[in-house]
Amino acid sequence: MKQISIRNQLEGRVKEIVHSPVVSEIVVKTKAGTLASVITTRSVKDMKLKKGDRVFVMVKATEASIQKEK
Repeated sequence: MKQISIRNQLEGRVKEIVHSPVVSEIVVKTKAGTLASVITTRSVKDMKLKKGDRVFVMVKATEASIQKEK
């Protein structure tokens, strides 16, 4: 893997891909839980992503919000 600046990286496996013409939702199962990401359908095709593929989810955010359960 190329060296990148994003520090929040989770390894996982593609659990599901929900396609639409422009964007697709990629659902990934990681040790931390299940995460979803929306990327372009073109990127899905370019990467040849399919269910069961080993991937890395990289999270880069400038803000995180927390809500306490009542």
